[in-house]
Amino acid sequence: MTKPTTIDAYNAAQADDFRIICDELRDIIDHHLPEAESKIWHAHPVWFLDGNPIVGYSKLKGPVRLLFWSGQSFETPGLEPEGTFKAAEKRYTSSAQINSNELVSWLEEARTIQWDYKNIVKRRGRLERLT
Repeated sequence: MTKPTTIDAYNAAQADDFRIICDELRDIIDHHLPEAESKIWHAHPVWFLDGNPIVGYSKLKGPVRLLFWSGQSFETPGLEPEGTFKAAEKRYTSSAQINSNELVSWLEEARTIQWDYKNIVKRRGRLERLT
């Protein structure tokens, strides 16, 4: 199977219920981060501000995972820590679970709270806060 090269193709490749989740997440993210560059990165849709990854989603074996690279620094509750850096996630198995007010709050925080993932390799795995 060929890996999708666009977000449209990525979403279209998902089963019906999960495609609906992906489409809804994309619509909200695009609307509230219009200045962000979006693309397929490491096989998943990701949005960037000034080359720094901010938010993305991926279909896991069960749910769709929404990931905020700097989410552990957010004040709005509802995200779970992910990995060893500053990322946090929310998992969805139904579009009814998407709370748009909560998501918009996270997106607003994602714009103002950022850790510098763009230069993490150059800094040998050390993160620095940008904003």
